Formats: sequence, C-alpha cells, structure tokens
Amino acid sequence: MFTPRHLLLLLAVTASATLAEPPKPGTPEFALHVLNRVDDLYRGEQSHGVMEMEVKTKNWSRSMAIESWSKGKDYSLMRILEPLKEKGTATLKDKHDLFTYLNRTGRTVKISGGMMGGSWMGSHFTNDDLVRETRLADDYVARQLPSQPVDGAETYLFELTPRPNRPVVWGKVEVVLRASDLQPLSQRFFNEEGRPVRSMVMSAFKQMGDRTIPTVMTMRPLDGSDEYTKVTWRELRYDVKLDDAFFSVGNLTSR
Repeated sequence: MFTPRHLLLLLAVTASATLAEPPKPGTPEFALHVLNRVDDLYRGEQSHGVMEMEVKTKNWSRSMAIESWSKGKDYSLMRILEPLKEKGTATLKDKHDLFTYLNRTGRTVKISGGMMGGSWMGSHFTNDDLVRETRLADDYVARQLPSQPVDGAETYLFELTPRPNRPVVWGKVEVVLRASDLQPLSQRFFNEEGRPVRSMVMSAFKQMGDRTIPTVMTMRPLDGSDEYTKVTWRELRYDVKLDDAFFSVGNLTSR
C-alpha cells in the first residue's frame, strides 16, 4: 500500500495493461484479480528504483534515501544511501529468508517470522511491508463491501480476513481502490481484536516506466498522534535484468 511487502507494506496495484477483460465486480474472481494487482504494484517481474522515506515521531524525525531491487515474488534488496551514518544498511529477501545488514556494527541478522511485524529502521512500516513477504491474494480472503466516493471518484472497498493458519500480522485489512482504473487509494490495518491501528494513503499518481502508480505512500498510526512515515518514489524501472545471484547475503553487505 510498501509498492515499501510493503515498504513497504505495505502495503498497492499493478497498472500494467492487460488484453483480457477483468472479472466482473462483486465476484470472487474480481477480488482475487484486484488483490494480485495490489500485491504486484511496484514489483513487476524485475524492478529497480530509488525512494525517499521521511519518518516523524513525537520525539524525533529523520529522512532516508533508499535504493531498491526486486525480482518476482521471491527476491528483493533494499539498501540505504543516505544519511551517511546509515549508508550501506540493507535488507534482503531471498525466497523465504529475510536478512538485515547493520552497517554501523558490521552484523548480519536473520529476521525470524516473529519479527516480521517489527518496525523497519524506526519507521511506521514493518519488515513485512518492506519486503512484501505476505501476499494479500494468498494469505487473506477478500469480501467486497459497499463503498463511498473518495474526492468525487467511485471506489471499491474490500475487507480482507486471514486464511486459516496463515502467518500474517493483521487481524483484518481494508483496501480501497478507485473504480475507474483500480488504482489503490488507501489501506487500513486492524489488530486481532478488530481495532484499527494504522492506515496508509496513496497519492501523487504518475507514469513510471510502463505503468501508472501512486508515487507517495503515507503511513500513520491511528493512536491520535501526529506521527507518520511518508515514502516517495523518485525513480522506478521495470526493464532491468537481474540474476538470482544478485540477491545474496554477500551482496547484502557490499557498499
């Protein structure tokens, strides 16, 4: 909602053209179609991009520049470019394994499943958001609900509940998309008790490569604070060629 699985998370929609007509709204097939597009918004078959991340909490604020690579569903690598003291810190997804390299200490840490819901670099995005380990289409059951217009545009609203025995972070997710082009507008995340705990709003739709995407994702905790994390894509390409070997622990620690 991000592309930061993720950044994120976390949560979004592929806008590549398709010759086939999409399934009819209101059907299970349409829900699956939409979720697959959300999952693959920023990824494509292979991609390379640069984003900026702005984090504001009640005690501090910071900005980072991050370079990102991905290949299909199994591989992704994110490396911090700025600020200088964090440069080289990186996160790697290699199929089902997740690693973080901490440049300041020179340590490589394997992230366990129980840590997927943890904050990435102090932001309001989780490890799962950033590397998109969870796929909405695989891990949730979607139900289409009545929706309200957003800024005058008709929308689709989907309520997502976890499939049995799936290793997901959230008890429920709500996804809102613009009906005219299936561009994502927002996602809201609920804990296991059914309480909304954070929301992500997507905006600034621009052409990037062969598709249109929301280039800004703003994640806010729903705790009454003014905290947020905003991710802005500056570059994103889908015409790159990456070998599987690029996504290695050895490359994780390179600078």
